[in-house]
Amino acid sequence: MKHKILLGYLIASCCSAVSLNAQVFPYQDTSLPISQRVDDLVSRMTLEEKISQMMFNAPSIDRLGIPAYNWWNECLHGVARCKEKVTVFPQPIGIAASFNPEEWQKAAGMIADEGRAVYNAAVKRGNTSERYTGLTFWTPNINIFRDPRWGRGHETYGEDPHLTAEMGIAMVKGLQGNDPDHLKVSACAKHFAVHSGPEPLRHSFNATVSDHDLYDTYLPAFYRLVTEAKVSGIMCAYNRFDGQPCCGSNKLLRKILLHDWGFKGYVTSDCWSISDFIYGHKTHADSISAASDAVLHGTDLECGNIYNSLDQAVKSGFITEDQIDISLKKLFKIRFRLGMFDPADKNPYAHISENVLESDAHRQQALKMAHQSMVLLKNDKSLLPLYNPQIQISAESETKRSIFREKDKTKRSKKESAQHSKSRNKSFVMTSVSAL
Repeated sequence: MKHKILLGYLIASCCSAVSLNAQVFPYQDTSLPISQRVDDLVSRMTLEEKISQMMFNAPSIDRLGIPAYNWWNECLHGVARCKEKVTVFPQPIGIAASFNPEEWQKAAGMIADEGRAVYNAAVKRGNTSERYTGLTFWTPNINIFRDPRWGRGHETYGEDPHLTAEMGIAMVKGLQGNDPDHLKVSACAKHFAVHSGPEPLRHSFNATVSDHDLYDTYLPAFYRLVTEAKVSGIMCAYNRFDGQPCCGSNKLLRKILLHDWGFKGYVTSDCWSISDFIYGHKTHADSISAASDAVLHGTDLECGNIYNSLDQAVKSGFITEDQIDISLKKLFKIRFRLGMFDPADKNPYAHISENVLESDAHRQQALKMAHQSMVLLKNDKSLLPLYNPQIQISAESETKRSIFREKDKTKRSKKESAQHSKSRNKSFVMTSVSAL
């Protein structure tokens, strides 16, 4: 009798274990809306687990089936810095010169295919924690380029807000694809905002512009990418704007981006820009106040490690766990839209293979864009070179030209002196010979 009871207990235990392992939680049910799945997943996480997922190198949480993921990736003109050989397209400043957003959108779709292929290969290898393997591409750069001293103008589409918006929209639509439920990859418009140099001072610089210049020059491209292209990510800039770090800005993030424009995606910091709150801008005393202030203003993800202090920030009353959940849910919504929690047969992009990398079609498109990016300057009426007394030039250029002229004058003087000396020596020799 005892043996029968024991046997029955073991069978019941095994059945219970099988039932537990086979249980499908709501966040695993692909028939449910993404928002419901995200709510369920976040509700099962501890505070420590939540905070770990709010930094770019998010670790795995095995008990919930959350894979490790590195958010940091870029594809400015092709998938960047990966180990695989990929197609390289012209730099954006050249792409802008093509004035052809249709062809650029086609190229962006090819870049997204290659990004998917690299990610799918990383999933098979089990190394999605490595940088430059992910599907969240921090591209495009839609800052306005008006001063060549900035040093990063080649990343942009130039100085015109309208052209920048047109090319940026094409890039976003090509990258993110047109599936109603899934993103092919996630695009991210950067750097928000008023970020066009000076590059060496970006970690402490305070940008001040008029409201007219803000809305007429620096924001139009961001506005159109948010409202028309439905870009899924925004990267806030290193610099301050009107005295506040951009990643903790009331006006830029809380009012304009989230309230006025109704942005529904995620916001990431530029890398280690939250550290600048403390050490660069010196607007915050410590990591606890910096981390909590950034999250409260709408910076959901940190490329850095200051958010490790959010645990202490909650304990100290700077921020609540519910407020952390708001940002965390935005991050997981992106990952769900990328299909990271769906079976492969439910994800239209899960089967893109490495065969697309540097394919003939992609090479041909890159060549076409290179041809269209070329700009020929007509030297009308011999305008060039600009050494002409009738043309006014800057004081700095005139100074440089004066230096060049002095050097040239000195060189000619030395040459003439050498020739004169040689002539005198020859005359002396002839005279001496005659005297003999």
